Amino acid sequence: MMRATFNKTLRMLAPRWGNSTTCQLRCYCAPGAEDKTIAKVLNQEIDSGLMIDAYSQVGFRLNNGMSVFGSIAIFPKSVLCWKVKSAFDITEDSLSLFCLLEPKIDILVIGVGDAGNKVEPRVIQYLRNKGINVEVLPTESACTTFNFLNDEKRYVAAALIPPISLRPSGDDLVKTQIDQRTIFRTEDDVKFL
Repeated sequence: MMRATFNKTLRMLAPRWGNSTTCQLRCYCAPGAEDKTIAKVLNQEIDSGLMIDAYSQVGFRLNNGMSVFGSIAIFPKSVLCWKVKSAFDITEDSLSLFCLLEPKIDILVIGVGDAGNKVEPRVIQYLRNKGINVEVLPTESACTTFNFLNDEKRYVAAALIPPISLRPSGDDLVKTQIDQRTIFRTEDDVKFL
């Protein structure tokens, strides 16, 4: 119960950009102290490398404060613009950069934009033939996956396309209510206005 409340509070305090954020939290009990919970906000750790703080329909914001417009190819210590506009544009040529890297990456996370977008099976087979593990996900899930794998010090890369449609989260709705100063109003307060 305490962990759930703590997570909810931290999510409400997460930085915002556009309509969506990807603030990852890890909670665990401190060794030898069963009544204490420790939470780490992954995107705020300095030694974790680059992580994705937020995304919108036009691009991504990274944990170092940099905003990148359009699709990106992101690695633990660098980010590049990726000239792909939709999942249909993902080909062997557009992914050849990831095959050239030495040492080889452990896993490539492909964010295809919105849920339901697919990558052609021949493209996935091409990467597997080159010895690269692939995970194809909607961009929202791909950002989170990249951040966790990067925090675990895996040699991970992600190819991400900004989503076209965004769904507001519970945190977005709470922030809107806070901005409108209506979050703590009761029915009695409304009668007096």
